[in-house]
Amino acid sequence: MAIESFNPYTGRVERRFRAFSWAQTERIVGQAYRAAAEWRTTSFAHRARLMHRAADLLRERQDELARLMAIEMGKPVVDGRAEVVKCALTCDYYADNAEAFLADEEVKTEAQHSFISHEPIGIVLAVMPWNFPFWQVVRFAAPALMAGNVGLLKHASNVPQCALALEKIFHDAGFPPATFRTLLIGSDLVSQLIADDRVRAVTLTGSEPAGAQVAATAGREIKKTVLELGGSDAFIVLADADLEVAAKTAAQARMINAGQSCIAAKRFIVEKPILKEFISKMKTHLLAYRTGDPLDEATQYGPLARPDLADELTQQVEDSVKQGAKVELYGGQSKPGTALFRPTMLSQVKPGQRAYSEEFFGPVAIILEAKDADDAIRLANDSRFGLGASIWTQNAQRGEELARRVEAGAVFVNSLVKSAPEMPFGGVKKSGYGRELSHLGIKEFVNQKSVWVAKPTTPEAKKSDSRKKVE
Repeated sequence: MAIESFNPYTGRVERRFRAFSWAQTERIVGQAYRAAAEWRTTSFAHRARLMHRAADLLRERQDELARLMAIEMGKPVVDGRAEVVKCALTCDYYADNAEAFLADEEVKTEAQHSFISHEPIGIVLAVMPWNFPFWQVVRFAAPALMAGNVGLLKHASNVPQCALALEKIFHDAGFPPATFRTLLIGSDLVSQLIADDRVRAVTLTGSEPAGAQVAATAGREIKKTVLELGGSDAFIVLADADLEVAAKTAAQARMINAGQSCIAAKRFIVEKPILKEFISKMKTHLLAYRTGDPLDEATQYGPLARPDLADELTQQVEDSVKQGAKVELYGGQSKPGTALFRPTMLSQVKPGQRAYSEEFFGPVAIILEAKDADDAIRLANDSRFGLGASIWTQNAQRGEELARRVEAGAVFVNSLVKSAPEMPFGGVKKSGYGRELSHLGIKEFVNQKSVWVAKPTTPEAKKSDSRKKVE
């Protein structure tokens, strides 16, 4: 298995790494297992001090980390710095709130005292993707470590330097080394890791096939999983929307990370009376985006992470056109085997076309015509995915009512879909299950234990209990 930093802008391999053997991997699992027994006994105050320090280091090293992302997967440095700062914010958020989130919950029963405690479960294995190489990891690692768990990271094989840099952040912050380790392994060892009894849970962000495989393996081993998979987010534009704002935001929503984001808007569902004007305005905004060297501060979008991803996207577009879609804007690849893919728009998209049913992981905007608001909701829900969506209308109350009808883990009214530490993040249908972030995310990988203390039964105990109540 090749583990290497391939620069998609230059086409050069920057660094190669030797993959860990199973013996080396298993040795790290043993160290993590021993560390988990110790780490769970530490105080929230102690963990919070280290997590705040990790946040400080992320901010201090943001230029260096942004450069790594630019080199390894083509993210412009401006976007890379923003990603790192968001990671720092999330570390601070869980440092400040984990103790309250995991406080015992009193439950009124017939017992003398009954409550729910939230206790760490041990090793959590994270299988993470390349598109947000720091953010995807931190939103698992910060709550997991603050809950008293330990983390093992199997990152995408094309971002090893990012993976190692994040490990160093946590170690330099003072976390015991074995509480967070990066495993430079291929996907072939993931099943063995899940099967190890010392690994208690798995979280994966990635493709639908990868999620299905991990879930099947974890199911056989009776292991808890959280899956955040693909998305084909609907961007619904109603006839009463502020069209200029909607079209400008639509272009931004499609171009996030060169379109390589699970929650980037992909399907633009527009009411018929404004369809032509919307297409014209969105096209203008898409054409204004500047590409170039990801290390250049002026670059707004870089290449896709690998040439084969651009090749596949080209095939999806060409097949959709053969099946009846109309090209409104074609940038695409300059030639096969190159990673740069310029913005593209397809209209007249209908069932039976690849553009109607598949996720397009790159800067291709899919335009769908809706007869009215009800038809727009029908089209939005006619997808096997259900991660995010947005609705654009100047009637906020109507937007909220329609949002409740969309089958998605998050719906934003008159706003770009985004993730934030305060709000839960995850999907429904083939977009996965479970939640990251917020108070829900930190509770995914804890033992929610019921504790019941019975009322005293002996006279002596009853007297002692009554004295305590008086005191």
